[in-house]
Amino acid sequence: MSWLGAGIGAGIGMVVGGPVGAAIGAWVGSSVSRKPGSMGMHDAQAAQTTFFVALFSMLAKMAKADGKVSSEEADVVNHFAKNMLNLDAEDRNAAKDIFTNALNDDYSIYDYAKQYQQITHNHQMQEMIYRLLFSVAFSDKQLHPAEDEILKEIPAHLGLDASYYRILMDEFRGQSTDLSACYEILGCTPESSDAEVKKAYRKLCMEYHPDKIGSKGLPEGFMKFAQEQMHQINAAYSSIMDSRK
Repeated sequence: MSWLGAGIGAGIGMVVGGPVGAAIGAWVGSSVSRKPGSMGMHDAQAAQTTFFVALFSMLAKMAKADGKVSSEEADVVNHFAKNMLNLDAEDRNAAKDIFTNALNDDYSIYDYAKQYQQITHNHQMQEMIYRLLFSVAFSDKQLHPAEDEILKEIPAHLGLDASYYRILMDEFRGQSTDLSACYEILGCTPESSDAEVKKAYRKLCMEYHPDKIGSKGLPEGFMKFAQEQMHQINAAYSSIMDSRK
């Protein structure tokens, strides 16, 4: 079943409020096939709807940061919606409507990021959004100063540590991540003992385990992102332990 196909629950936009609530209202209002309040919405559905709306709104803001939306940027967003989130045609149309509405609304990307962080407190989803913003920014092989500024500033609004900027910048530029960044990925320091590093590594592995992801009601497409994160976590752990031999 589609994420939003069950209908937007009565008053969810008003309950959420802010830019995300306004985006939900704009999307519902733009679609004659929707009947707000026709069905209730479970907590998991509400969480997915909030993620869906906040994500595509922020992707729109990033795509327009340099003044225009390029074909490469549009392709990245479409590929993500279809192939990673596995959205059906109905929800892809909804994503398109939300994306278009966000291109022209009066909210900033930071408004969306801050509200999403306040609503969800979901670190994994915040990481996913940040990585996707990088994908859009780098899609045309040129990083515009306005895009770079967003990538630097938005971690604070998403609730992420500032170190994520350097870690992902190295990754997207094809540079090897240095050892200090590896410690940051695991949440350790060079002074941490082997046992402490291993404990931090195992904790992250548990957080990104498929069963853990499923228990949070996250979309199935998140599994692919979790696998990417696990690759980064495994590489960081291997680099640290190899350096200690």
